[in-house]
Amino acid sequence: MEQTKNRTGFLPYGRQNIDDDDIEAVVKVLKSDWLTQGPTIELFEDRLKEQLNAEYVIACANGTAALHLTMMALGLNKDDIVLTTPITFIASANCARFVGASVKFVDVDYDTALISYEKLEEAIYADKDNKIKAVVPVHFTGLPVDLPKIYQLCQNNGIAVVDDCCHALGAWFEHDGNRYLIGGNNYSSMSAFSFHPVKHIATGEGGAVSTNDKELAEKLRRFRNHGINREVFVNTEMAYSQIGEINPWYHEMQELCPNYRMNDIQAALGISQHNKLDHSLKRRNEIARYYTGKIAEMFDPEEVRPLKQKEGVYNAYHLYVLQINFKKFNIPRAELMNKLREINIGTQVHYIPVHLQPYYRNLLNSKPGDFPNAERYYEQALSIPMYPQLTDCDCDRVLDDIKKILYRD
Repeated sequence: MEQTKNRTGFLPYGRQNIDDDDIEAVVKVLKSDWLTQGPTIELFEDRLKEQLNAEYVIACANGTAALHLTMMALGLNKDDIVLTTPITFIASANCARFVGASVKFVDVDYDTALISYEKLEEAIYADKDNKIKAVVPVHFTGLPVDLPKIYQLCQNNGIAVVDDCCHALGAWFEHDGNRYLIGGNNYSSMSAFSFHPVKHIATGEGGAVSTNDKELAEKLRRFRNHGINREVFVNTEMAYSQIGEINPWYHEMQELCPNYRMNDIQAALGISQHNKLDHSLKRRNEIARYYTGKIAEMFDPEEVRPLKQKEGVYNAYHLYVLQINFKKFNIPRAELMNKLREINIGTQVHYIPVHLQPYYRNLLNSKPGDFPNAERYYEQALSIPMYPQLTDCDCDRVLDDIKKILYRD
């Protein structure tokens, strides 16, 4: 573990780590001939493809774009249903709505806040009309869900699995004696990633989709670029010259699609950031072990505890979430958060259950009590600082100050 003198500066719940190598990489692109649609995009995709051991990686504008593109690639529409968890960022559900599909939520396991396999199974078997076409499980906080089990269930019922890996770059799980990286698509059709500044790799904004399906990869590349096709044409009389060659300027928009491209500036930063990924993951796990050990020493588990970890997995630890029994302490969560901010400690809540957002309340007539595990988790959730630059002393400071406020010392 890293030891240093205690610091008094602001400790956010998460932050980017930009160094001189990152700046140099970006400046190099700024001085080049290509700011967008250039060669650095493919280099970034190749780097991710090699790391994930996936056949194809398609970089895009952000994690929400990545999820939207997967729904488009599956060809989902208003007649289809997508299942996901209420404990996630809203994009995991919104991606289905962007293509007109319906969303249904599946409750979580309270101890991990991951989608409940048993509840998922119930929802799928209750779908007598076979309208469920996709499941979007979320590797929440960076902890892998049981993908092989979910994938087999979905395969047996003709349902695609698109795992939301926006918290989980670098995470892995073991199955039948083998190790599988999240995003390798051994047990999913496609995987979506985010490179927001608080994630493991920061590109400002940015995302990617991995897949092992060539047809899906071709769709993803086309759909991220206005639906433009430069190879297979409908208007052949316009596409070809009198001697049968493709007219060099010609392209076709055959479908209505957004512009979800990543630019070369972002890709250059992503490549440089990727060089530090192993250190980031190692340090995040060290911090998590340190937090967990200290919490066990300092608190009654009925009052304060971390989320439960699983055997046979490697957690990428995008977040470190505490479950705090605020009722037992007789202190509102907002009071704790505000008092921590006053002493330069930033915290956050991940997430407000999506089914309680006004849009989904109106759409689904959802209400408090619909998903009790998700709501119980939310009532007690608090994300504390988690990023590689934290020191042991920083971690001590966070936990000591939480304890002082909770016990009103």
